[in-house]
Amino acid sequence: MRLRVEFTTEPFDLDEAPAHAVVAREVVEAAELDAVDVGPFGNTVEGGADAVLTAVDALLRKSLEAGATRISLQVNVIGEGAA
Repeated sequence: MRLRVEFTTEPFDLDEAPAHAVVAREVVEAAELDAVDVGPFGNTVEGGADAVLTAVDALLRKSLEAGATRISLQVNVIGEGAA
């Protein structure tokens, strides 16, 4: 199964990326995902279910540890294929 996850971390800081946002970006960029799109107001990752779910677990844990007070996620199944 292939998944697409859209996520944001809060609180926002328009002047400089907060630590939780930097950590989230580092987690998804280091993961074995097929596509990563990181932006100032939202982020999207795609890949096999195992890789995406592993990255989401690390993203949640590390972003919260780095000061995130809210993390919004949307997970979509985008197709079948290698996990």
